[in-house]
Amino acid sequence: MTWAIDLDGVVWLGDSPVPGSAAAISRLRSSGTRVVFITNNSAHVVTEVVRKLQNMGIPATDDDVATSAQAAATLVKPGETALICAGRGVDEALQRRGVKTVRSGRVDAVVVGWHREFDYDGLTAATRAVRNGARLIGTNADATYPTTTGPLPGGGALLAAVAYASGVEPEVAGKPNKAMVQLVRERFGPIEVMVGDRAETDGTLAHRLGARFALVLSGVTDTGMLPVVPEPAAIATDLAALVPG
Repeated sequence: MTWAIDLDGVVWLGDSPVPGSAAAISRLRSSGTRVVFITNNSAHVVTEVVRKLQNMGIPATDDDVATSAQAAATLVKPGETALICAGRGVDEALQRRGVKTVRSGRVDAVVVGWHREFDYDGLTAATRAVRNGARLIGTNADATYPTTTGPLPGGGALLAAVAYASGVEPEVAGKPNKAMVQLVRERFGPIEVMVGDRAETDGTLAHRLGARFALVLSGVTDTGMLPVVPEPAAIATDLAALVPG
């Protein structure tokens, strides 16, 4: 059996672990369950994600992690050139696919993902490239992402700015879209349970993978937002409550 677990809002909030998440994952693995991680956060290279898991007491390797940056890279052909309006995770994923990455100029595609350095110059470069004929690809359409101080603007907010300025509808790669569905199936095989904090992404991905959806309320969704669609098979305050000791 394989469980797929979201990261932001489930395992951690920003740089702080969600209490009990590491122990819950340990209990799952001790029972013989395979645990993998699927994230719409495209900002970091995979080794940084793995190191963060390890530093929180969760053993992991690169093979255990699928990111929206990797999903977005599958939408660009090897040998093409892409302008990245995104973080290092997108740069890494595209280069590993054999795509040349730049920050300005005429390109085949523009890939937008969450990054703190997003500014007017970056928005202008991305908009001009799309208006000149480049395909617009978003790593994800999440409006926000969860932190210990509340939700902050997510990758979808940045993508919306480029889409609005360019007048082009983007192709979105991350959860719950086709590129991520295909990536998860190829990398991990059948998924029995998908754990996440956002029904429209994690829940819909679970449905498309033929998995059960377990919603945790440690991230963007709280009790005041219930019920949600798609309806979860289980709801818990956090991962520790979902997988009790």
